[in-house]
Amino acid sequence: MKSAHIPMSQDEIRKAAPSAFTEKPAENVSKHYSYISTKRVMDDMEKLGWEVVDAKEIKARKGKGFQKHLIVFGNPNLQIDGADGDTVFPRILLTNSHNGKNAFTFTAGLFRLICSNGLVISDTEFGSMKIRHMGYDFETLQTTINEMVEKLPLTVECMNRLKSKVMTWDEKEKFALEAIGLRVDTETNTVSVAELLEPTRKEDKGDSLWSVYNVVQEKLIHGMFNYSYASNFGRDKERKARRVKNFQQDMQINSDLYNLALQYA
Repeated sequence: MKSAHIPMSQDEIRKAAPSAFTEKPAENVSKHYSYISTKRVMDDMEKLGWEVVDAKEIKARKGKGFQKHLIVFGNPNLQIDGADGDTVFPRILLTNSHNGKNAFTFTAGLFRLICSNGLVISDTEFGSMKIRHMGYDFETLQTTINEMVEKLPLTVECMNRLKSKVMTWDEKEKFALEAIGLRVDTETNTVSVAELLEPTRKEDKGDSLWSVYNVVQEKLIHGMFNYSYASNFGRDKERKARRVKNFQQDMQINSDLYNLALQYA
């Protein structure tokens, strides 16, 4: 059975996101910038029971070593059990950089064991929280994380809303068409809605909004669909979508898709 919580070692984190371990800020930061390393935040999060389960950084030609990075935390003692056996695990996503361009931003997320998917919760519904690089301390971090954990009941409520909403085929079609627009230009590209809505596993079969949302989310992020476009010669060409590798795009698509699902709930 797949595990929902496999903490990364320091070496694994350093290999995936070396910029998280930078020991000083970029030279061009403001004199008001107070350098706080991501490593320190990781250590403080561990004291609060949150361990690193994933890490990434954006590719950078300039300012390499100070670029924006993502650290994903999981807490082995927290999980949300669905009545249908579909269990999700809360995640806290930290984005930061050491170039003076970003505050520590904490975003809520969910890890779904069935398909090993990370779902970023809509910041419209839950709010992301920021801690500036000025006046950081452990107490501020603790307050921020506690506030996010206190909102977990809202996550359960939203999951139940998505699971209780039974969708007609017309609603599924409309949802899929709106969702695909988060990845490709639907005015110049054509995507098979039926392909986008086809479940890849038996656990995702069903007409609930939760099932449809998870099917579409996985296909959008993992590039599990084809799209066609008109070539210069007037003939339609088909391409397979690529997996989303940029974590900023991943988080944005996830957040927008969650917002879209809530509109249907």
